[in-house]
Amino acid sequence: MIRLITKRINKAFKKYISDWRHKFYFVFGGYGSSKSYNTALKIILKLTQEKRKCLVIREVYSTHRDSTFSLFKEIIEDMGLSEIITNKVSPLEINFPNGSQIIFRGMDKPEKLKSINDVTLIWCEECSEIKYEGFKELIGRLRHPSLKLHFILTTNPVSKTNWAYKHFFIDKNNKVLRQDDNEVYRDKVVVNSKEDIYYHHSTVDDNEFVQEEYIRQLDDIQQYDTDLYRIAREGKFGSKGTKVLPNFKIVSRETLDNAIRGIPRNNRYVGMDFGFVTSYNSVVRCAVDIYTESLYIYYCYYDRGKTDDITKEDIKEFRETRELIKADCAEPKTIQYYRQQGFNMHPCTKATINGVGSRIQNTKKMRRFKNIYCSEECVPVIDELQDLVYKTDKNGEVIEGEFDSDPHTLKYAA
Repeated sequence: MIRLITKRINKAFKKYISDWRHKFYFVFGGYGSSKSYNTALKIILKLTQEKRKCLVIREVYSTHRDSTFSLFKEIIEDMGLSEIITNKVSPLEINFPNGSQIIFRGMDKPEKLKSINDVTLIWCEECSEIKYEGFKELIGRLRHPSLKLHFILTTNPVSKTNWAYKHFFIDKNNKVLRQDDNEVYRDKVVVNSKEDIYYHHSTVDDNEFVQEEYIRQLDDIQQYDTDLYRIAREGKFGSKGTKVLPNFKIVSRETLDNAIRGIPRNNRYVGMDFGFVTSYNSVVRCAVDIYTESLYIYYCYYDRGKTDDITKEDIKEFRETRELIKADCAEPKTIQYYRQQGFNMHPCTKATINGVGSRIQNTKKMRRFKNIYCSEECVPVIDELQDLVYKTDKNGEVIEGEFDSDPHTLKYAA
């Protein structure tokens, strides 16, 4: 007989724990909301009722022992099932008397995934830490001739540039609107029937068993880091960490047009980066007001999967205006092609390590502006730069010149 530990089930998670109608479960929220605990409990209850194999994934395999594996053991012990549900530590594994099994893997050891068969349930903990390609590969691991398949993803919110936000909510570049995140923040539980996705949002306020001191600690974050507060306390997607461009602001096209009207042509610039399949062809127009030390970004072209003969027609206005375009110096043949087509295009300065033209130097140039104003119509630029944050090392220190995503527009705006 299973002894359910109802005293430790938060009301906000009761329906989630018993719901198995959907393929995908995207469970996210602030720190200390108990989403991981209740997900582990949900899985245990399911595996006691049906014979299933559950694969639990984290980016780094070694982190399972003190997180997911330890959590499962704790809950099984609280339920009084530790004598019949056994575990192994080499490799990490939990076995149920009905033949159900929980196995643990890390995306840092992809070879360990190849031999796995008959997985009908996957839990990806801290899913935002794995790569998008890894997520898509994991979907292919779900297969069974008769049982319904389930994929649970849990995470704290991160930057809106992360694949998890773009896949499950909004990807402006690819014009994908799967789910409005504001609706999930408001309603807490939202089901997208078309995509077969169950969304669950929670904060520490939904955890009935957390200590008041912990809540006060999260409340205090607002005094010194509003971005972290939004993520940790409110459980909302945004930027986490040190913003690369804290001076970045979004304004209306009308406001921007009025601001740049008096800026002479020799203080206006155009930059172009070349792409094709995975990266983008991007063109950016910007203007510099040397008196107010402001940068204005007022036009962008952003597309991929197009050959040069198509792209040249998309941006033919530059051929007509004869504006000087500084383009990627690593593509001399492409630059030559555009020149032959009548574009006033020249290579940008070749980057040196940490020197002129490098990402570090370009970033410093952008940060020197008192304000960077971007037209609300330049959605790809906003998507890349507004919440761009620095990567950090294992000690939490900022790594100069390394970001949490690859901004195509930064180099040419600089």
